[in-house]
Amino acid sequence: MRISDVIEAFIKDLLETEDEYIEIQRNELAEKFNCVPSQINYVISTRFRPSQGYYVESKRGGGGHIKIKKINITKTNYLMHIVTSLEESLTMQEVGILISNLLSSGLIQEKEAKLLKVATSDNILNIPKEYKDKLRANIFRNMLLNLVED
Repeated sequence: MRISDVIEAFIKDLLETEDEYIEIQRNELAEKFNCVPSQINYVISTRFRPSQGYYVESKRGGGGHIKIKKINITKTNYLMHIVTSLEESLTMQEVGILISNLLSSGLIQEKEAKLLKVATSDNILNIPKEYKDKLRANIFRNMLLNLVED
């Protein structure tokens, strides 16, 4: 497991034990995992975005206070929230993180996750790099729209 995955799992475990939100100190967390504070920033910014169902409030100074809250909404609202907040282009890594979050939150099943991964993989998107991430975002967005329940 990579350090980013370990930090993400630790933060998600903390969120499971709290009712509303968690508050963490960037420096304390970095010290706990023997990494630099920028590694904590990376994990927060890539794995705890609004499109992934989290509200993050970050304050500088005094070790860097971070407040994270899990947004609890219905499957339809959650998927629509993701669809509307997606960037114009997505890397394969970003899609992988989104799929992982959808799977772990129970919004999609393993079979749907595999289909999303295959449809957005670099092997399938055999086009020049400058178009690949934009096409990947469009495919992913449309597939999520098809998962929205009426």
